[in-house]
Amino acid sequence: MSSAAVPSVNMPLTQSKESSTLTQRSQQNTPAEIEYDYEELPETSPLTMHLIAGAAAGIMEHSVMYPFDIVKTRMQVVGSPSSMVYSGVTHALKVITSTEGIRSLWRGVMSVVLGAGPAHAVYFATYEQTKKMLTNAAGGNANALAAGAAGGVATVVSDALMNPFDVIKQRMQLSGSGYRNIFDCAVKVFRNEGLRAFYVSYPTTILMNMPFQSIQFGCYDMFRRSLNPSGSYSPTTHVIAGGMAGAVAAALTTPIDCCKTLLQTRGASVDSEVRAASSMTTAAKIIYRKEGMGGFLRGMRPRVIANMPATAISWTTYEYFKWMIARRDTQHNK
Repeated sequence: MSSAAVPSVNMPLTQSKESSTLTQRSQQNTPAEIEYDYEELPETSPLTMHLIAGAAAGIMEHSVMYPFDIVKTRMQVVGSPSSMVYSGVTHALKVITSTEGIRSLWRGVMSVVLGAGPAHAVYFATYEQTKKMLTNAAGGNANALAAGAAGGVATVVSDALMNPFDVIKQRMQLSGSGYRNIFDCAVKVFRNEGLRAFYVSYPTTILMNMPFQSIQFGCYDMFRRSLNPSGSYSPTTHVIAGGMAGAVAAALTTPIDCCKTLLQTRGASVDSEVRAASSMTTAAKIIYRKEGMGGFLRGMRPRVIANMPATAISWTTYEYFKWMIARRDTQHNK
């Protein structure tokens, strides 16, 4: 507060009394300037608060940019005509909307909503606890390495929940899939291919998501600290840092994502070799044999386009909920 905002006092005061008076008036007149330390949620914050923040972030991340995820899947599929007719992201969106209707861009989105909520709730809760543990082990110094390692650990746990929903999502995204809804898809996949169909891609998903999330969390933490050294709540910083981290992680892990897509959509392929694929190694060999090295980069552009805003939305939503929770707890404890 500036000195002009403090009324003059005619009676003589000692320095300590004057300081006390100014402090009291400052606290009374500037409640909006209170800073809430949300970097680490207070010990009093229950686990449910971490879960709610993570679930909100996950649903927002996956649902908003869903149409680009459909384009990415269509472009990556091997042994399906849908992967061969698109020359780019814009062309794919035009073809899909003109031939299948605009609603087709959201086919399978409910699978993401149902799965992303609990998976991301567990994800962010695991991330916070692991990062805190690693930070304490490093003498209380938070760094990008601890954030990246925590992201990798959280991936293993959350993907176990999300993988079946991801399989259903990608089956629904295929052109002419024929499923009425996500429940019809789940029943038919289970009946025709068994429970293994929902987890055949899990090892590959882990191999992709561990580096993806480690890169994303590490980059986000590094970008955030560079853009906002004070560590105060800054939505602009979270948007920029989240978008940049998502783009880097998405580009670097596209080859593994291509292998994952082949495994998750193999049951819908007309290619017998693709249908028989059972591991990341087999999938990689098929892609290389049929499409060369370029096959491992298919869908990179829509993947980056989708992940930049999606990751920005996810981090911004999550950081907002952390800030709100920290503010609530701070006010409650007064």
